[in-house]
Amino acid sequence: MDRLLVYFVFLLSFWAVSCDDDDNSNQSVDPVEIELSADPVSLIVDAGGGQQILTVTSNGQWQIDFSDISWARPAISSSAGNVKVQITIDENDSENERSGMLKIFAEGHDDIFITITQAGKSAGEEDPGTSPEAWIEPDNTDMRDLSSLQLSALMGVGWNLGNSLEAIVVNNGVFSGDETSWGNPATTKTLIDSVRLAGFKTIRMPVSWSHKLVDQETFKISDAWLNRVEEVVNYALDNDLFVIVNIHWDGGWMNHPDYEHQVAINNKLAALWQQIAIHFRNYDDRLIFAGTNEVMMENDYGTPSAEYVEVQNSFNQTFVSAVRATGGRNHYRHLVVQGFNTNITYTYNYFVMPDDVIDNRLMAEVHYYDPYEFALKENSPYDTQWGEPFAGGDVTAWGQEDWVNEAFGMMKEMFVDNGIPVVIGEYGAIHRTSLIGESYELHNEAREYYLEYVTRKALENGLVPVYWDNGSDGNNGFTLFNRNSGEVIDQGALNAIMKGADGVQE
Repeated sequence: MDRLLVYFVFLLSFWAVSCDDDDNSNQSVDPVEIELSADPVSLIVDAGGGQQILTVTSNGQWQIDFSDISWARPAISSSAGNVKVQITIDENDSENERSGMLKIFAEGHDDIFITITQAGKSAGEEDPGTSPEAWIEPDNTDMRDLSSLQLSALMGVGWNLGNSLEAIVVNNGVFSGDETSWGNPATTKTLIDSVRLAGFKTIRMPVSWSHKLVDQETFKISDAWLNRVEEVVNYALDNDLFVIVNIHWDGGWMNHPDYEHQVAINNKLAALWQQIAIHFRNYDDRLIFAGTNEVMMENDYGTPSAEYVEVQNSFNQTFVSAVRATGGRNHYRHLVVQGFNTNITYTYNYFVMPDDVIDNRLMAEVHYYDPYEFALKENSPYDTQWGEPFAGGDVTAWGQEDWVNEAFGMMKEMFVDNGIPVVIGEYGAIHRTSLIGESYELHNEAREYYLEYVTRKALENGLVPVYWDNGSDGNNGFTLFNRNSGEVIDQGALNAIMKGADGVQE
């Protein structure tokens, strides 16, 4: 080879370095000239608002600053390369025209300003809205004047309806399946009645939606599926439970938090949440939306890159903006946004709270399954015991009581002490029923001690713990209730959770 050209591309600086094999001396480093343009540079919209597309063209990384305009929001605030950005403009209730600017900027390039001019509504004209479905005036009926932190104090201990409404089958990229596809029966009111009777105050309902789309281009959700989810939500609300509805794994389409997939994912996320939010818009503040679940780069459990974190944070912003843009009670609804992969350390280090049009209506979410060797690991070697009472037994060195205290303390320091509640959307430890004799007895005692300790420490730190129940009562299962009859089938684990809550939850 006569000549080798090596490029090192750095995320923030975009410098290119060329090296000549025939000359060992250092070559001069010339900065790549940043290209940045946008089209159009002026948006003119009517009083009803709606969506506009802004095309950004660049050979590098760029950002959008919309801090000076409260009534127009881009679907994403940063990306790289050539991207079509959806801009949502609220309706103008005033008869006066208004204007504002977005700023697009990149290191090494002059700022670009996008002017948005919106007409005022005509005198005597009805409030236009984007359409009767998409937007209605904010309505605080039955939305108590409570901050999310105040509301969280009422939520107590929660339970997950796991592996039911989110059951989805993926085959060669095609989504199918229904509520029973993962082995659980269809959810009944009898089951939810039992959950309430057991002492839980909150139900988290993981939901998949992609297997119930009637239009893959517009992401239109089947009315029948929206109605079925609503039916189960009503089972819980009839029991005066708080309900958290989310977009769960959903086939994994969100697990590509990089610039290449950012726009497509945000577009689908916005389309789904607009429909979900509109369908449930008239529900009171006991219904809470959670935007995503355990978003990470597929098969990469390591420390996330700056790109991954930035894109995942943009999903949170898209979710919040999409729900708020439907108006009605959703303007005031409490919403839950997640840290990267719901990992406590990553959340503490990288989480960015989304912008919101209303104060004190956002919650953060993390999950807790530490230590993995005890709580989740199914294949040998694993740990059968946990905690100081079992220190001489089959216990790993990490993830004991001191880590529970530290991890939950981090969440209290970062969020709760600053007025932002934290939902531990999932926690628990698998039940190793295949163990026999004394090994099983010690494991069962340690597991119950774990559930009591984690529950208590979560509540003491102002967190909302929501136990993960997947409906499986076999080896390595999590279930507390028989999904057919509603009967409690793991009374020891249930007692441990409620003992942990005694004297702590309101």
